[in-house]
Amino acid sequence: MKVLVIDVGGTNIKVSVTGRKEPIKIPSGPEMNAARMAAAVKKATAGWKYEAVSIGYPGPVVNGKPSLEPANLGAGWIRFDYKKAFGKPVRVVNDAAMQAMGSYQGGRMLFLGLGTGLGSALVADGVLEPLELAHLPYRNNRTYEDYVGLRGYKRMGRKKWQRHVEKVVAILKQGLQVDYVMLGGGNTKRLKGLPPGVRLGTNAHAILGGIRLWDAPLHKQRARPPQSARSPRKAKAAGANPASPASA
Repeated sequence: MKVLVIDVGGTNIKVSVTGRKEPIKIPSGPEMNAARMAAAVKKATAGWKYEAVSIGYPGPVVNGKPSLEPANLGAGWIRFDYKKAFGKPVRVVNDAAMQAMGSYQGGRMLFLGLGTGLGSALVADGVLEPLELAHLPYRNNRTYEDYVGLRGYKRMGRKKWQRHVEKVVAILKQGLQVDYVMLGGGNTKRLKGLPPGVRLGTNAHAILGGIRLWDAPLHKQRARPPQSARSPRKAKAAGANPASPASA
């Protein structure tokens, strides 16, 4: 099945399709709403052939639909009819969850997306749990996102921003008792070195995660690492096909 994957971000919307090597980018921002996104994507992908659509949404998703309007984009995402707009079956998941699905390497993994805001998802022995950590209080009446998101980078500069990224990673890694933290998102390119127990993902993982959304029924919320990354114990715990992802 050929899948059109749309990774919605506060700065850019990345779009790809099964078999394409590099995604295209469409500028987004605070005026971007769902209708404008759909129109821009269809215009940019005119002539592309696909049978289904995956959308990574920068906010909480419940029962396959956005449940809150995004913090860094325009309004109008909750009630929008995505299936009607694209004329194809559509699956919508949290954007961090979609990238976590494509980057999982076994065990207990915390995914943190360092972009305009802060995306988060947990995968524990193959089971995906989308998280919403960005707006939890961190310090000085500010949230995690205020320090490790793009606003924090612009306010503090790279060195202080990285120190807070490392502190937040350490706090959440210990609190959630994960084996490793996978960092993704456009601002990972600003990091100089990684702390122990931290791995660097790529934006390609979000596209892979979107493709994997259609490898399993929606009720099977599982993300599987490559066969080489799993121990026999973890492979047994994770269940079915190695390519079967989590879905939300």
